[in-house]
Amino acid sequence: MESNIRSLVEGFVSQVVDAIEADNIRRIQDAVSVACAGDIGAARLGHPARTAVSAAATPGRSRPKQFCPVPGCTGVAAPVYGMVCAKHKDFSKAKINEYRAERRATKAAK
Repeated sequence: MESNIRSLVEGFVSQVVDAIEADNIRRIQDAVSVACAGDIGAARLGHPARTAVSAAATPGRSRPKQFCPVPGCTGVAAPVYGMVCAKHKDFSKAKINEYRAERRATKAAK
């Protein structure tokens, strides 16, 4: 009985070792073929290759600043204040929405 269990365990262990070795060989072959093709960035195992699109989309270009919707105010809006400036953070939401609607209407009229 003990030798039967031992032979089962040894067979299972050898199958696992063979599977790991086959996977390692495949990964090494992939890395070598990618490196020989000239795309060194993808030669790192398990990492996708960098494409021209992903590299071009990462420059440090920031979004344009959003300004306070209150007419005549040049303060920068912040999410912490509900997208108005610190000076107008206590204005009612209804009043702010009116200002935004007015601004949209003037932009649409142009």
